[in-house]
Amino acid sequence: MPTNSDPTSSQRITFASGSKESGSQPNRDLIAIALGDPAGIGAEVTLKALARAGSDGDGVVLVGCRRWLQASYLELRRRSREPLADPAGHACVDLPLAAPVRPGCSGAAEGEASFRWLTAAVDLVRSGRCRSLVTAPICKASWQAAGHPYPGQTERLAELAGIPAASMLFTAKAPSGDWRLNTLLATTHVPLAEVPLQLGPELLHRQLDRLLSFCLRFRPHPHLVVAGLNPHAGEGGRLGREERDWLNDCLDDWRDRHPGVRLEGPLPPDTCWLSAAQAWRSGGPGPDGYLALYHDQGLIPVKLLAFDAAVNTTLGLPFLRTSPDHGTAFDIAGRGVASPASMAAAIATARELG
Repeated sequence: MPTNSDPTSSQRITFASGSKESGSQPNRDLIAIALGDPAGIGAEVTLKALARAGSDGDGVVLVGCRRWLQASYLELRRRSREPLADPAGHACVDLPLAAPVRPGCSGAAEGEASFRWLTAAVDLVRSGRCRSLVTAPICKASWQAAGHPYPGQTERLAELAGIPAASMLFTAKAPSGDWRLNTLLATTHVPLAEVPLQLGPELLHRQLDRLLSFCLRFRPHPHLVVAGLNPHAGEGGRLGREERDWLNDCLDDWRDRHPGVRLEGPLPPDTCWLSAAQAWRSGGPGPDGYLALYHDQGLIPVKLLAFDAAVNTTLGLPFLRTSPDHGTAFDIAGRGVASPASMAAAIATARELG
């Protein structure tokens, strides 16, 4: 956790004019944006998203290397058919890179940079200088090469916030209507073989509580759906015992504690999100929240339906964090062709819900 002795905590927010933020007058309307792996598309999608937002893109603090960011902007402006915001017009916490970066080529130096940028951005939020956090994608292998063996940013955020574990929820507004697809992952970055070992009534109840709390932002009596773990939700124990041995009773117990909530499940995973697909096309109505029991079970339907619209939202933290639902896209980094749609949605969600 950052402390006053942490070098990131002494960083100042600098503005285009070169003036500095007054430490005695924090601006809690600001959104901190950690720019992710410098060899990826984080800078590109962020600057494109801010350009799309126009004046609504004001009020952000970019956390990265100002010199690299300005150079990236100048190069991308030559290549991109889509406008980019000039980073010189936005506040920045400048944490310089130790060496030049080649787009698409990430290693320990880039991993160390993105790790420092995330830590500094969290410090801005926790100190009250910003109200919420948006993170661009990082490369986990580069973090590990730099000596930071975290499964992902979510686990680092939980550590910085001093909580045992945070939760990953993906949210997206339907293209029409007012329905919102909300999918929470019960487990996150763990091997598939370890998922049944991590699951249990205590974890499921905690995750359902978090999903309910999020969905109550939008409806007073949410409809929640839980996917089964096994094919056909176990088919009475013939295709897996978890549903029969504890999951059914676990959900019945939670239902008894929340009589105002409609809870379905465990439903067969292969049909669980059909109602989401119908609601996505029509704009609703549909279930307010889905609980997936493992990473790919939830993210396959989310990315099929809402790849450019979904936002990764971390629950359980003492602050709001959002992120686009895609990765670093090293294969197209520096070419100016990356879509900013998910990053734009992440910034808009941070502004709406922060």
